[in-house]
This record gives sequence, C-alpha cells and structure tokens, in this order.
Amino acid sequence: MNTNQSECCVLAAIAVLLGACEPKPAPPATAPAAKAAGFLAPGADPSDMSWTNGMVWIPGGKFAMGATDGQADEKPVHEVVVDGFWMDKTEVTNEQFDRFVRATGYITVAERKPNPEDFPGVPPDKLVAGSIVFSPPDVVGSLRDHMQWWEYVAGANWRHPEGPKSSIAGREKHPVVHVCWFDAVAYGKWAGKRLPTEAEWEYAARGGVAGAAYIWGAEQNPGGKLLANTWQGRFPKENTLGDGHQFAAPVGSYPANGFGLHDMAGNVWEWCLDWYLPEYYAQSPKDNPQGPDRSYDPNEPGIAKRVSRGGSFLCTDQYCSGFRPAMRMKTSPDTGLQHTGFRCVRTK
Repeated sequence: MNTNQSECCVLAAIAVLLGACEPKPAPPATAPAAKAAGFLAPGADPSDMSWTNGMVWIPGGKFAMGATDGQADEKPVHEVVVDGFWMDKTEVTNEQFDRFVRATGYITVAERKPNPEDFPGVPPDKLVAGSIVFSPPDVVGSLRDHMQWWEYVAGANWRHPEGPKSSIAGREKHPVVHVCWFDAVAYGKWAGKRLPTEAEWEYAARGGVAGAAYIWGAEQNPGGKLLANTWQGRFPKENTLGDGHQFAAPVGSYPANGFGLHDMAGNVWEWCLDWYLPEYYAQSPKDNPQGPDRSYDPNEPGIAKRVSRGGSFLCTDQYCSGFRPAMRMKTSPDTGLQHTGFRCVRTK
C-alpha cells in the first residue's frame, strides 16, 4: 500500500468540512529552503554559548540517505555529506513555545480566522479559527483514505490540542502541536535557530547507525521493548496504549539515539526546511543539500508542501511506518495538526 501521502492540508480540510468549492491553490514554491529562514540572532555575542543549553552537537559526516525498501520518494539511496551543527535534544515543548508567545505576542496560524479571499463561496460565519484533530469514525473504510480520521475542529490549537475544551495544563513538557511550518520558522528566528534541512534531520536521526531500518537498529521492537511513542493495536480505532500514551508523550520519555537525541522516531512529526519534491533524491547534491527550489506533490498538484519527518504517536506498520528514519511526509506549510511539532538546529 502506498501510504506516503500528505496527512492533510488545512485548506482542503476546511473545504471538505464545509462542503465548499475548492480553495485557491497555494502559490508556486520558488525560494530555496535554506534562504527561507534565518538562524543567527542579530547582534549576538559570538562568545556567548548559552544558546547550546538543551542542544546536542551533531558532528559532521557522511551517510547513505534514503532506503531501498521504502516508498518511491525514499529512492535512490545516495551518499550525503553534512557539516556539523547543534540540534535541540528534544522536540520544542509547550512551555518553550509559551515563552516565545509571551515574549513576542505571536499568534499561530491555527488561532487566526481564515481569510475569506482564500475560500470563495464559503459563508463568513463558517470561517472560524481552528486546526485538524484526530477523530476516527465508528466505521473505518480503506486505510488509503486518511481524511476519514481527521476533523477540522473550531478552537483547536496549540493551547487546546483536542479542541476548545482541552488544555495543555499538566502537559508543559509535551511537544507543542498544531504549529504549522510558518509558526515553527517564527519560533526558530526568535530563538536564534532554524529548522533542520531534511538531510540534517535524517543524518541526526540515524545517530551513527548506518543503513538500519530504525534509528536503534534492524528490529522494530527488539526484545519486545517499545522504543518510541507509536500506535499499538489496530489502527485507527483500537489503541491498546501499550506504551501508556494515547497522544504525545512528554519529551525524552524514550531512550536517546546514538547522538543523544530523543524522540527522533514517533511522538510527533517534525517540520524540516525543505520543500517536498518526490524525485529530489535523483538530483540532490552530495554536500549539504538544501532541498529543491520548488514543490510538487502528485497527490495534490496544486498545493506546495514542506517536508516533515520522524513519525508520530499515530504511526503503525499497518499504515505509514513513519517512525522509520528514511520515511518522508509532506504537508502544506499553513497546516497545523495534532501530531505535528518541530525541533530546531543551529550552526556555529
């Protein structure tokens, strides 16, 4: 089954929910990813290294990027060289994102009322701020139809992950979710960091374990141990909670990889800088690839998308196996989801 599909697009989801005509497609992607977001804080003292707190130094090196037995866009396997960089040890948490919001007054895309110009024909009273929440139906059809377990919920956002009646109280150490690519880039700029390139992310995720199917080795659950927050049971209706977590887990709940990074598999998907292009690996440069200068998804040709990596608490080998380090996901950059967050990097 080819399940390497965009989980959702906020524009498409609203249109489906409201029964509206199709939204205007996103503008074409033309700017290289690395130029889309800066990471050096203006006027920063180069001798001040306090920004490395909570980060891990990832030594530069080369690795085989991709997989021979994965989805078509994971091929061909190709050698990549990346320079060293610092990376957040964990995904950005609710309390970290809260500090950013308090300091800047930033309002996430999910908290903003949709622009009527983007949704011609939709009644104004139906255009409400919200985000996309996991909500499986009573009767599940083909797993190819991922839209059946997602619902656009008014009032859902990073403060209210399951909808307006939920909160993040007691979940300060959980990864922030319902943040779109633009939100993640804004946080990175404030923190003097940036999102990782797709190559940096995969290199860091592998943790020095060359060519393995998982970041810890060849077996998904070696010795019966659960090494990542993923789905247990029959997806998407039966979650046995074998790992004790219905949704995202507090960051650092599982063992670190070889580089000292936590949750590079499962928990929440993590945004990368790169535009998504399925055939990019065939033309990717060897040294420090920055991603393509355009985006194309054959499943939704009119919508430009960014890459996310790592899988989430919803991933299972019955569906997407997104917790494999080579697995690529793509989503519209204006889309926040209940299972998507991010972490940042910085070079010296």
